[in-house]
Amino acid sequence: MLTAGVDLAAESRGTALAVIDWQGQAASLRELHLGVADAQIAESAGTVDKLGIDCALGWPDEFVQFVTAHATGDNRSVRVDGGMDWRRTLAYRETDREVRRLTGRWPLSVSTDRLGLTAMRCAGLLGRIEETGVPVDRSGSGVVVEVYPGASLRLWGLPTAGYRADPRSRSLLLLALREAAPWLELEGHSDLMIRSADALDAVIAALAARNAALGGYEAPPPPLVDRARREGWIALPSGRLADLVSQAT
Repeated sequence: MLTAGVDLAAESRGTALAVIDWQGQAASLRELHLGVADAQIAESAGTVDKLGIDCALGWPDEFVQFVTAHATGDNRSVRVDGGMDWRRTLAYRETDREVRRLTGRWPLSVSTDRLGLTAMRCAGLLGRIEETGVPVDRSGSGVVVEVYPGASLRLWGLPTAGYRADPRSRSLLLLALREAAPWLELEGHSDLMIRSADALDAVIAALAARNAALGGYEAPPPPLVDRARREGWIALPSGRLADLVSQAT
């Protein structure tokens, strides 16, 4: 099995791509690239079994309805009270609420935070992937799945404090990852993972993609499947990091 992970940014700069090869009870980091453009990601989608993208794959239904109504001047069709509870319905997707329930933390809002710029790029990227003949289901049932590296690390019990900003924290995280996953061969990419948080997150995204491929997460319940196909659904690990090789395929 091959899995890929993408730490997506609004531009190619800041975007990283990792590819992991899974063979029995071992895994090897075969590729790790920085400054990755859409074409390279779309090409990878056609060569791997699962591609994990660290970015919201859609916007909250309520946000889309509100913006559409506002653009047409039909504000009476959408309840508007301006309060925080109402604003949260526009800011967060159902999958974001699930992340909050499982981790105690809100992910960035695709509607109100800078993540929106990256999500705009992601929307175009998904279209480009489909143009290659790879169907995209934003609920995660196809090749492409939405992942959240920081939350995945926390759920796997690995240290995350400061790792996005501090190379020393990334070094400690990498040591913990090596101890927890001695079966993962990094093929000489360790230094790059310490220098670049984007590279490290791409590798974690590829691990999370493997977890999703094995079904090691809570998929959207039946009443939410249609919504997840519009909004996206984050595949958060529900088991151990060791489970990624204990179910060897």
